[in-house]
Amino acid sequence: NETKHIDSTTLLAVLEESFRSVIAKTYGTDENFTVVVNPDKGDFEITRSREIVADGEVEDDNKQIALSEARKIEPDFEVGEEVSEHIDSDSFGRRAILTLRQTLASKTLELEHNTLYNKYIDRVGEIVSAEVYQTWKNETLLVDDAQNDLLLPKREQIARDFFRKGDRVQAVIDRVDNNNGNPKIYLSRTSPMFLRQLLRREIPEIAEGVIVLHDVAR
Repeated sequence: NETKHIDSTTLLAVLEESFRSVIAKTYGTDENFTVVVNPDKGDFEITRSREIVADGEVEDDNKQIALSEARKIEPDFEVGEEVSEHIDSDSFGRRAILTLRQTLASKTLELEHNTLYNKYIDRVGEIVSAEVYQTWKNETLLVDDAQNDLLLPKREQIARDFFRKGDRVQAVIDRVDNNNGNPKIYLSRTSPMFLRQLLRREIPEIAEGVIVLHDVAR
């Protein structure tokens, strides 16, 4: 699921922003447009408001409509009133729809990265349990319960560690990098933090502060 990290409210905001981006490129502005996204039906509606002006006085086709044209929609319209009409997405053209898809994909990915980074940055030093997905020479890729990628470098593994796909592994969150907005979560099983957290779980006196742990040499 491409939007696994994003809540529905945020996703709706991204969809609306993406539609508005395409509207602005097509019509020069999006200020007189209303965008309504309906996630339950899987559709959307775009309406445009235009001011009715006297015939021959239209200066901006996007924001104004001639009285005679407006009366084809409703025969009792008068000058100065506003007309709201549905805009068919087909009117945007293929290039605009392609732009919409690209913008939406880019915004969604950016939000996923931000959400993932925020989820883990405050959890450094915390033990997590994750499933082994793939093992390479220099690192092992694990996934958490939400299918987020977590990396366990070889140098952060215990000498006897041997992992198979599907194994459940406990490790401490060692650091979170966010180079170019692309977060990477690194785990460790050799960090003093890992041993400390394990001991806190096993020995109540440590958790309660009765016994104080000092850093353990690697």
